[in-house]
Amino acid sequence: MNRYQIRLEGRLDPGWSEWFEGFTLTLDAEQHTLLTGAVIDQAALHGLIRRVGDLGMNLISINSTNDAA
Repeated sequence: MNRYQIRLEGRLDPGWSEWFEGFTLTLDAEQHTLLTGAVIDQAALHGLIRRVGDLGMNLISINSTNDAA
């Protein structure tokens, strides 16, 4: 499994974390939403990105992290 941090423009309520399959939702200093969590493979990552698109939110960045799972 790989861990990622996905930065979205704007605020998304933390209650959406279940819809994002257990990803943690936080806000950064600029009030952008950070989704942080693990995905099993590239297909799962692409599915997560589609969910972001379904919400109509702008994707700022996707970064792989070295955090422990």
